Amino acid sequence: MKRVIYSGAGLLLIALAFLVFNVVSGLLFTNARLDLTEQKLYTISEGTERILEELESPIELQFFYSDGAVRDLVALRNYARRVEELLRAYERAAGGKLKLQVIDPQPFSEEEDRAAELGLQAVPLDRGGDKVYFGLAGTNAEGHTQTIPFFPLDQEEFLEYEVSRLVQSLATAQLPVVGVLSGLQINGGFDMRTQQATPPWMVLEDIRQLFHIESLKHDIDMIPTNVSVLMLVHPKQLPEQTLYAVDQFVMRGGKVLVFVDPFSEADPGSMMGPGGFAEEKASELEPLFKAWGLRMPADQVVADASYAMSVGIGPERRAVRHPGWLSLPQQALDAEDVTTASLESLTMATTGLLEPLEGASTRFTPLLQSSGYAMPIEAGRFAALQNPEELLRGLEPTGERYTLAARIQGPAQSAYPNGIEGRKDGLKESDSINIIVVADTDLLSDRMWVQVQDFFGQRFPQPWADNGSFVINALDNLSGSDALISVRSRGRFARPFVVVEELQRQAENRFRETEEVLQRRLAETEAQLAELQSPDPEQALELTAEQQAALQGYMQEKLRIRKELREVRYQLNADIEALGRTLKFLNIALVPLLLTIGVLGLWFWRRRRPA
Repeated sequence: MKRVIYSGAGLLLIALAFLVFNVVSGLLFTNARLDLTEQKLYTISEGTERILEELESPIELQFFYSDGAVRDLVALRNYARRVEELLRAYERAAGGKLKLQVIDPQPFSEEEDRAAELGLQAVPLDRGGDKVYFGLAGTNAEGHTQTIPFFPLDQEEFLEYEVSRLVQSLATAQLPVVGVLSGLQINGGFDMRTQQATPPWMVLEDIRQLFHIESLKHDIDMIPTNVSVLMLVHPKQLPEQTLYAVDQFVMRGGKVLVFVDPFSEADPGSMMGPGGFAEEKASELEPLFKAWGLRMPADQVVADASYAMSVGIGPERRAVRHPGWLSLPQQALDAEDVTTASLESLTMATTGLLEPLEGASTRFTPLLQSSGYAMPIEAGRFAALQNPEELLRGLEPTGERYTLAARIQGPAQSAYPNGIEGRKDGLKESDSINIIVVADTDLLSDRMWVQVQDFFGQRFPQPWADNGSFVINALDNLSGSDALISVRSRGRFARPFVVVEELQRQAENRFRETEEVLQRRLAETEAQLAELQSPDPEQALELTAEQQAALQGYMQEKLRIRKELREVRYQLNADIEALGRTLKFLNIALVPLLLTIGVLGLWFWRRRRPA
């Protein structure tokens, strides 16, 4: 048997069997996939499957890709193959209700004219005039069209979400309506400080992709009946008629997403002194919150030493940790609520805290919480804050985790049981309300979560936090449409270095006091040097020998202190570098060494084993 296997005929037979196996398996298991990635990156999510299952009329997708023009661009070709594979998976899962057409638009062809007509973006490849099309257009049975003008290579993590959003927008006859009442210029406006027009906030652009936005006036007396979700942003000093309109909207089953703030850094306020500046930048809904079973203490901002963000201060942009600016990791987010379950990080600035009222009939569920190393401080301290380290040094954590955002559900009474003047016949109670309250407005501003780049006239967002996803998830959930939530939540794959961050915090606490002492000594030494070093050259020549010696001594002391200061700052990263060396040893040396020892041990054991 061995002679047959090792003969030429046997090897040929084995090769033939291997070839037959590949051909048969290719025919029988064409659609078979085995996805071993942690977040199932190459498997269509349940949300996408639900969208495709609910398709009632056929949709045609046209994938425009300049295959011939990008022959030498390996990264783009690989990404294009990934996009096409995903679109083929959509086509298979739709059960015949979705048709895919892949088009290579050659220069000066009808296909190129069609791509330009649909609004796809042609990106110049070189100075020779070659252009690349890499986008998607979808058309439903009514002839409505939606497009993705271009697939940016650095946003592959959002690929499935973008395609699913396009399909859902074509399948939905009418978008849910979000009524927006805002005390901030989220729709864009004019910046008095820079004397320039400001574009709409990117979070509003994201909302506009999935919802129809209806802007509401500050003094509105009734929320329109077509509004699915009411979004209140920084509602400052709303008149009673508007508060009553919101109250009655909730009483008749309307859903509300509220963003209030004890100190909104996005609010320009007025050019008055710091005494009243903090109050001008605050917003609240006290009468409605009381009826809904919660409160936000006035003039209180949560400072957190554990979740403090690093910011640059001074001319050298020295990095310091700001306890009022928070970067919330996964452990700060509610893992059981659909709006936050799969998000990874949120960033907030000078956020307030929310508390349930004792005896309330509603259920108070925290969605975002601080760490245990937090405490409330007065909002007025942020009005003229120069160095965030001042807050960090004076921080005395209470050990309590403060709620920064919460969901309010259950039966509730009207905040105006007797109505208001001229309107006495309103609803008195509701069997079930569903409201999400966030004690911060700054998380909506672009600088807190996204970098926006202009690419040939198109604005492309590059999120570095999940603030936008949180808002979209909340609106999706409140509007009753959560099919896209799981897709969007898969969009980020960055993993924070938790051990490294903890080592950095420990090192900062260990060396902060030493660094401050050295900084004071250095300042004193430089002041003494300034007294001895006269700007007049003639007076400099009149220094006595003792003064000359003191001058030299101060200069040497200055150099020695600066050397110690550099050593202290180097020690801040010593533990992190030691961890890096350990990981390198484990990855590069230890594992191969253990494998070598194992192989040698097996070889030695087999040699010693009796024949």
